[in-house]
Amino acid sequence: MTLWFVFALMTVAAIFAVLWPLGRHNRPQAEGNETAVYKDQLAEIERDLAAGLIAAAEAEAARVEIGRRLLASAGSEPTPVMRSNLWWRRAVAAFALVGLPLIALAVYFPLGSPQLRDFPLAERTKTPDVKQPLENLVAQVEQHLEKNPTDGRGWNVLAPVLERLGRYSEAVRAYRNSIAYNGENAERRADLGEAIVAAAGGVVTGEAKSEFDRALALNADDPKANYFLGLAAEQDGRTADAAAIWRTLLAKAPTDASWRTLVQASLARVGGAAPALSDETMAAAKEIGEDDRDAMVRGMVERLASRLKQNGSDVDGWLRLVRAYIVMGERDKARNALTDARQAVANDAERLRQLNEGLKNLGLDG
Repeated sequence: MTLWFVFALMTVAAIFAVLWPLGRHNRPQAEGNETAVYKDQLAEIERDLAAGLIAAAEAEAARVEIGRRLLASAGSEPTPVMRSNLWWRRAVAAFALVGLPLIALAVYFPLGSPQLRDFPLAERTKTPDVKQPLENLVAQVEQHLEKNPTDGRGWNVLAPVLERLGRYSEAVRAYRNSIAYNGENAERRADLGEAIVAAAGGVVTGEAKSEFDRALALNADDPKANYFLGLAAEQDGRTADAAAIWRTLLAKAPTDASWRTLVQASLARVGGAAPALSDETMAAAKEIGEDDRDAMVRGMVERLASRLKQNGSDVDGWLRLVRAYIVMGERDKARNALTDARQAVANDAERLRQLNEGLKNLGLDG
């Protein structure tokens, strides 16, 4: 309210500053002042001559000079006095009093928010702004959770962000609080295990493994828990167990799963071969007509080829693509895929060896 009062005073002061000069009356300047002065000087000369204060010759010379100035003054035209037009002054005053406020309101109502409630500056700093740096937003959520430590939703939002920022120990604490206040499920347990692995520098510790076991107890098909249990087996030197876990995971995975490439690369790392199609996919293919089945297979092959263009390190993917082209009778495409595969893994001797080994029985030049 005080701010509006200050604005009102400023508006009144501005209008007064505009109207004050317009309200002043111009005083007419006295005309003939110069002529009166010269006449007074001539009379003074006569008085001085009669009193004997000046000689007759000096008096005559002074009369001549003053007479000359008097004639010059009388012959010149008086300077016109500028007078303000009363109608014009009233028009300007009316515009200042009425027009300016109307223009201000016309601009404010489309752009301003007259119905917006009072919003102190201290409260504005607490409001999330997508334009702020991520660290500032995290700090705001942390301040909120200090005052509301049982806000499970807040911990659920904060945990993955802390992990993304590399603050793994804090992310572990946030995931634990999320489970405590939201309840456990397979996803939260797997996320907690992943954060523990990240905090340990990528090592699947016993603590992390127990979290993944808890996740599988809640959902045996949880992909994250299965992947990290396979990684734990690989780190323990049990590469066959790791390959079996990842092969089973791939067999159940949707064809468009975002994590499929990661699991395939891990499986290739331990020397395992990924299944060409899952059991669900094969069963679905048997139930549809021949034309639809061909279209489905071609669509899968095209998606596989597109993915390999983006990530060419998947040796098993290249082998499946070459095999698919051979089965479809498109040997030229198979040879082109073979060329692309060798170019993609040319800088990795181990992957190139795996590729050549896999191509020996496909009927193409190895």
